[in-house]
Amino acid sequence: MPLFPNERNVRTTPEGLLWEPSERWVRGRKGDVTVVDSRHPVLVWEPDLPVPCYTFPRDEVRTDLLRPAKSPSPGKHTGSQIFYDLEADGALLENAAWTFPVADLAGHISFEWFRRWGTGLDHWYEEEEEIFIHPRDPHKRVDAMRSSRHVQVEIEGTVVADTHRPVLLFETGLPTRYYMPREDVRLDLFEPTDHRTGCPYKGTAQYWNWRGEGEVPHNIVWSYAEPLAAVAPVQGLLAFYNEAVGITVDGERLERPVTFFTASLKA
Repeated sequence: MPLFPNERNVRTTPEGLLWEPSERWVRGRKGDVTVVDSRHPVLVWEPDLPVPCYTFPRDEVRTDLLRPAKSPSPGKHTGSQIFYDLEADGALLENAAWTFPVADLAGHISFEWFRRWGTGLDHWYEEEEEIFIHPRDPHKRVDAMRSSRHVQVEIEGTVVADTHRPVLLFETGLPTRYYMPREDVRLDLFEPTDHRTGCPYKGTAQYWNWRGEGEVPHNIVWSYAEPLAAVAPVQGLLAFYNEAVGITVDGERLERPVTFFTASLKA
């Protein structure tokens, strides 16, 4: 569950939801159709989900584009929600919107965020900035800091990276990630993949697989070719999942953390 440095604005519900009014102007589009245009959005954190979603007052949503869902998805979100299909820009999006059955959020409608669950609207904006994957958490911080620490990475007994010039990325709720110059990584021991992921804080990442033997998860190495401005120092550098490799920092071997990503790391 998220940790909040200032809990005055964060409220809880008996169902286990956390919610907080936002002052951001949020818009969501499907094709050329603006479906949401809200100056009174509310951020909602569901139990066991590490990222928030938005819910919006009904009068700031194009409810004329919503239809009761033909095949609702009970259990997908907290509580027994009402689901809606969306018809917009010549397309039908099933279960694109829903309501939370809690008194605090009565009169609000939530929407799936683009690519979060493989569905949702095409584009989302906070003010004039397009936001991808999921809303940014106002209580989460991401800092990329250049360092002179000595970092080594080992896979199946082989040292695959050794650097004294890493960039350390500190992201609330996750272990420190160690980004290293390509010249300091044995990239010849890896092969590029077609896998791509997006992050609203960092951008779009590309990945590499381990070429060697052993039960090493796929897409163990990643890099941001064009990171967002806030983490510009990691541009072109390479990072490994702490959850699945051996990392030594200044002579101290780090324990492998268990995180939200652990279950998805498969060989």
